[in-house]
Amino acid sequence: MGARVHRWLQGTSLPLFTVYTMVAAFGTYFSMYAFRKPFAVGTYPGAIEAFGLSLDLKSLFIIAQVIGYAASKFLGIKVVSEITPTKRAVAILVFIGLAELALVGFALTPAPWAAGWLLLNGLPLGMIWGLVFGFLEGRRSSDVLGVVLAVSFIVSSGFVKTVGKWVLGLSVPEVWMPAATGLIFFLPLSLFVWMLAQVPPPTALDEALRTKRAPMDAAARRAFFLRFWPGLVAQVALYSVLTAYRDFRDNFAREIWDALGYADEPTILTTAELPVALGALVVVGSVMIIRSNRTAVLSLHAIMFVGHLVLIGLATLAFDFGLIGPATWMVSVGLGLYLAYVPFNCVLFDRLVAAVGSVATAGFLIYVADAFGYLGSVGLLLFKSLAQPTLSWLEFFRGFSYLSTVICGALYVVAGLYFWRRTTD
Repeated sequence: MGARVHRWLQGTSLPLFTVYTMVAAFGTYFSMYAFRKPFAVGTYPGAIEAFGLSLDLKSLFIIAQVIGYAASKFLGIKVVSEITPTKRAVAILVFIGLAELALVGFALTPAPWAAGWLLLNGLPLGMIWGLVFGFLEGRRSSDVLGVVLAVSFIVSSGFVKTVGKWVLGLSVPEVWMPAATGLIFFLPLSLFVWMLAQVPPPTALDEALRTKRAPMDAAARRAFFLRFWPGLVAQVALYSVLTAYRDFRDNFAREIWDALGYADEPTILTTAELPVALGALVVVGSVMIIRSNRTAVLSLHAIMFVGHLVLIGLATLAFDFGLIGPATWMVSVGLGLYLAYVPFNCVLFDRLVAAVGSVATAGFLIYVADAFGYLGSVGLLLFKSLAQPTLSWLEFFRGFSYLSTVICGALYVVAGLYFWRRTTD
């Protein structure tokens, strides 16, 4: 069966190939989130005290998982860059299985020691994105494939949390809810991974238009970074702020929505993300019509800059002055965030590799950015929990919305101009 599907994909038209690959990638990553995010819908009352400081259990659990996820990104710089295509699908299933076993360990271990299992849960999950994206990069349709893959984590985060709340409603204990939710998604995940495994490598035409992609050893990774380090450092710093902002909004979505008056509407966690996902898909996906890779790179920086300034900075100001309601504000900042965040995870680095003309992988660049991005996320969580413990989640999020607009605005300009000067059509 697999061989027949593989041959069909090799001979089919580009639109049919794109739709098939889109479904496989979207379904795989969408299902993966069921092993990562449902635990965040729990409340986990209680706190730990140490050295005169207090940290609530939920923050401890989130920090532990994010530390594991950050460590996974550093490991992924090597693993994702070097893994051969034939091993990707098996690696995905093995890593997901390890993550589910860690959730079982979380349920069996009393707090606060259960946090160690969430760290182990994050370790394998952090490499799934790169393994999935490896099937998509370097193709004529990589822009739309990558954006659809990114849309999966926008929609799935809220959806799996909604499923998690449903599982809690079945009287499943809070500590068992994450493992139970993951188990629900294991069979569909396996089907989508099998579909991905049938996807053939890029064609000769793909390589001519988007540059050949090949595994990168340590020497190749070092040479690429040293060649473009000023622009890459600016992009990594930018992505660190975006990741911290995105993770905070995602992990404490329930608390923020509750503070805004939506405590009795659990479906808001999913429905509010639908216009965000659609908007990001349409805007970022439209870059596919730009044939010049250099122009596409600059256009993406412009989209990120304008989206962040208007939809996060100015929308937060409008919310503070009572010009827009809370739901409109949350959808606006979500769209502004993902207009900036999504390109880093799919289109931006794929186009950048094509624009500079070096044989490389976008996965390498994604994982360098991700590694430092999740360090920024850990730093933000520790700062909020230890330095600003009395400030509400909502107020902290509002303040960080303004700060991120200023910092990211400058970095968009620096990175965009640098790569405009270092690339040619």
